[in-house]
Amino acid sequence: MIKTKSKKFSLNGKRIFVAGHKGMVGSALVRLLKKIDCEILTVNSNELDLKNTIEVDEWFHEYKPDTVFLAAAKVGGILANSSFPADFLFDNLAIQNSVISNSFKYKIKKLMFLGSSCIYPREAKQPIKESALLTGELEPTNEAYAIAKIAGIKLCQFYRNQYDVDYISVMPTNLYGPGDNFHAQNSHVVAALISKFYDAVKLNKDEVVLWGTGKPLREFMHVDDLAEGLLFVMENYSDDEHINIGSGKEISIMEFANLIKNIAGWNGVIKFDKNYPDGMARKVMDINKITKLGWSSKIELKVGLEQAYKWFSDNYANIKIK
Repeated sequence: MIKTKSKKFSLNGKRIFVAGHKGMVGSALVRLLKKIDCEILTVNSNELDLKNTIEVDEWFHEYKPDTVFLAAAKVGGILANSSFPADFLFDNLAIQNSVISNSFKYKIKKLMFLGSSCIYPREAKQPIKESALLTGELEPTNEAYAIAKIAGIKLCQFYRNQYDVDYISVMPTNLYGPGDNFHAQNSHVVAALISKFYDAVKLNKDEVVLWGTGKPLREFMHVDDLAEGLLFVMENYSDDEHINIGSGKEISIMEFANLIKNIAGWNGVIKFDKNYPDGMARKVMDINKITKLGWSSKIELKVGLEQAYKWFSDNYANIKIK
């Protein structure tokens, strides 16, 4: 039987720093936190470089947060991770080290570190349990990012064990929704497909070419679902082991592409270029731990994708595509 530790922590009345508030996850957190009685602290990257420990120290000293959601990270898809591995490793280590160390220095009450499902071994048994961490080799296409995230998990765990501080880590599944990164070369699969099929309609294309075979199985969750899950975990979970957050449902990339194709109303042909890598053959999270605590995702995939596609269409003029 899965056992989880529960330690109630109220966000009401807290000064909450959302690091990475401009990103998809951070902006979803801010939207949800506005509904409760708390003070939300945010800062733009041109005002504070989260990689710079001295700047972060000065900011913590001035604004005195007592709760931190660490959602800031350098992120990207397979091409970006493969092309700039040193940047992905260095920048993410620098961000999380400066925020976590200053959280400790300024005695914040609780910190949540957001990881990624890519932390798990490429050949991990499916669905992936939290205990699979560090039991095998990582997926090479995002190894640098994964290593940085594993270091963040371990840093929170070691601070917790050594100093008895309430630092926790969560592992979200693949996400989509408002605020996603739609850049042609740096986006993840959902944003990339939404952008591709939108352009196919707009340019009246006959075919769309996608990477790989279309056979890999993936799990997807709307970012607003994740935000609710993060607040639930922050208030109801306290343990040194990280906790998975996902929908528990999987779909092949081919089926997923056809779902977005239909939402877009495009009638062309999808072709898969097998010269490009698939990544892991299957990746779905074991969510028994969070389910036992009493939380589950609510937004059905088709409904969520319809919302995401509409958001992209409505905001197309202001979204960075290239």
